[in-house]
Amino acid sequence: MRKLLFFFIITGLLPFSLLAQKRTKITIDHAKTVNVDNKKKVTYLKNPVFRQDNATLTCDSAILYDEKNMFEAYNNVHINQADTINIYSDRLTYEGNTKMAHLSSNVRLLDRESVLTTNILDYNMATKVGTYVEGGKIVNKDVTLTSKNGYYFAGTRDSYFRYNVVVVTPQTTIKSDTMRYNTLTNWTYFYGPTNIKGKDDNLYTENGAYNTKTEYAYFGKKNLYTSGSKSLKGDSLYYDGKIGYGKAVRNIVFKDTVDKTTMYGQLGYYYKIDQRTLVTKNAYVGLGTSDSVLVKNVKRPDTLWMGADTLETQIVLRQTLKLLPLPIIKKDNEVGEEKPKEKPKGKPLAPASGVSGRPIAGQKKELPKKGAKDSRIAAPWALKISDSLTRKKIPWEPSSRKMPELIRDKPPADPKKTNVRDASGVRPIFPSVKKDSLQQSGLQNPSAALKKVIRKDTIPLNPLDTVKARIIRAYHHVKVFKSNMQAKADSLFYTSADSTLRWYYNPIMWAEGSQQTGDTLYLHMRDKKLNSVQVIRNGFTVNVYKDSLKFNQIKGRLMTGFFKDGKLKYMYVDGNAESLYYTKDDKDQYEKMNRTISARIKILFKGNEIDEIVPIKDVEGTTTPIGQVKENVTLTGFIWKPELRPLSKLDITNPKARPKTKAAADPKKKNTDKDGLIKALGKEAGNVPQGVKKQAEQIIKSAAADSTLKPVTLIKPGVKTDSLLKKIPLKTDTLIKPAPLKKQ
Repeated sequence: MRKLLFFFIITGLLPFSLLAQKRTKITIDHAKTVNVDNKKKVTYLKNPVFRQDNATLTCDSAILYDEKNMFEAYNNVHINQADTINIYSDRLTYEGNTKMAHLSSNVRLLDRESVLTTNILDYNMATKVGTYVEGGKIVNKDVTLTSKNGYYFAGTRDSYFRYNVVVVTPQTTIKSDTMRYNTLTNWTYFYGPTNIKGKDDNLYTENGAYNTKTEYAYFGKKNLYTSGSKSLKGDSLYYDGKIGYGKAVRNIVFKDTVDKTTMYGQLGYYYKIDQRTLVTKNAYVGLGTSDSVLVKNVKRPDTLWMGADTLETQIVLRQTLKLLPLPIIKKDNEVGEEKPKEKPKGKPLAPASGVSGRPIAGQKKELPKKGAKDSRIAAPWALKISDSLTRKKIPWEPSSRKMPELIRDKPPADPKKTNVRDASGVRPIFPSVKKDSLQQSGLQNPSAALKKVIRKDTIPLNPLDTVKARIIRAYHHVKVFKSNMQAKADSLFYTSADSTLRWYYNPIMWAEGSQQTGDTLYLHMRDKKLNSVQVIRNGFTVNVYKDSLKFNQIKGRLMTGFFKDGKLKYMYVDGNAESLYYTKDDKDQYEKMNRTISARIKILFKGNEIDEIVPIKDVEGTTTPIGQVKENVTLTGFIWKPELRPLSKLDITNPKARPKTKAAADPKKKNTDKDGLIKALGKEAGNVPQGVKKQAEQIIKSAAADSTLKPVTLIKPGVKTDSLLKKIPLKTDTLIKPAPLKKQ
């Protein structure tokens, strides 16, 4: 098939008029000696000069076959055609009727700035096409090309090469099976398996074009770009090597084996200057984790999948990032207490007062000393934390480690006995400096002696100056799916430096049977596993029992939850902590509803449900028997959005393919359709229990009456913008296949 392709390519470039060339006679312009053999009808010539049309042929010796209109030339053969093409060799057989020159041994074809070197060359003087099949090399300025077979078109400056094609430029080394190269435009075209090897990267393609001068490139078949641990696939790739800008179109796959990161999409951009990749159009990324999930009774790695309208990944210096530490929980008896503030420098430690000793006007009276621990902490349900997550409260006191340990145990020098100007009475900080070394030297220039004594600085370079980390930004309609955790938000930021996912603007996270919402949400990972979650400001947790529509609810300023074996085990709610939860009796029937307000709430999870809620410190609350509870009781700020929860990887990788599902019943929505409500309640419970019909009647009845609950108005928080790095504006692409790429 490829032979036919080359036949059509080559013959298609030949004008029809050249195939029917008018025959002309070879003439002898000059010769040093001429010997004619009439019997053999040959002529022997020494240093002849032949002419035919616009070509001149010279050599040391030749045999002319006049009747056949051909000759054989030996040694120092030279063909000059139109003063532009020069061919040299040791031997030549030239046929004047077909104008074909068969050259062998040390063949060189010079065409302006290009030099073709081979051992055997067939050159058509009429079509200006040269062919070699025993290996050849073309050198054009700083570009060298070698191959087994080659076809050189002097008229168009095109060359076609087959088998073991290698192009070497100052920037790259290209290896291909089939290639075309134009010495005038410097464009290289690939028609088979090709590898383009750079200084620190490689690109594989089976169809494309590359300019060895401008470093513009286009690749259109089975493309794979690799650079260290990173790789990029795409149906079409465009790249400008000089400015380091690339574009990928359709079926994009960006992978980093070190970070275990894989990004997909339909349109992508690459910026080499800051190692930034941006992907849009069905963009999603997979982050490898250490968790495993059972798939058909086989454990497989559990990947965290994240999708958004736009995804952006980049390698940055670690020191430019504002990293988040793992959350640390205070002890229960420290809740609400502020750390002692250090007194401002330069001010007296004692409180300021007037000359008479009276307090300055406006000064507050000293607060009474705090008593012992709150007695309520001794309650049986109070929490005692003794794990490694707690931080021991250390009373504030001046530091005793300001001076080096070598002189800490030695009493300070007496200022009355020590001359400050004399260095002999002061113990040096640097142990390498001998006492009185400057005086003992007897030199008039102490600085010269000091330079000899002080050792050179051997402090190593700070590792943070060179350590790099990957970051991922996600913009608009962010969704996350993992087997044990799902989430959505408007935007997200992630860095491998602290392994923390940061969700901004109306984030929602689902973990097992619970839903968390707030202004900002942080999900910390440790050793590639879920470690903890923090909900910053307006935190709200909702948990639903499987067999009912009763919502356990907890809210507060700050929520901190911890995972164990991939499951949410316990959570702390600090700051205006409120809870509304239901308890059951021994028969697993609802017994009462509890509503509390406290400084802290601890939540214990068992399975997918809340097992225990423990209010801690400053507790106030009420308990209502289940028979007196009004339907649909919710706390202010209640949000329940199960219909937004990603149910599978397909919701991330191909959200359009997900069938539309009806949202679960929201207790705040009124529903006067009794049959529809019964159906919804039965579906939510998984079956239709006996009390569903009665429950539906109560909901309709309570919806008709005036609700005692105040309507909830959610205030959208401001859009959180990440201040870690400045966003570089997106460049638009104007590449046209296979024309050179335009600068952006």
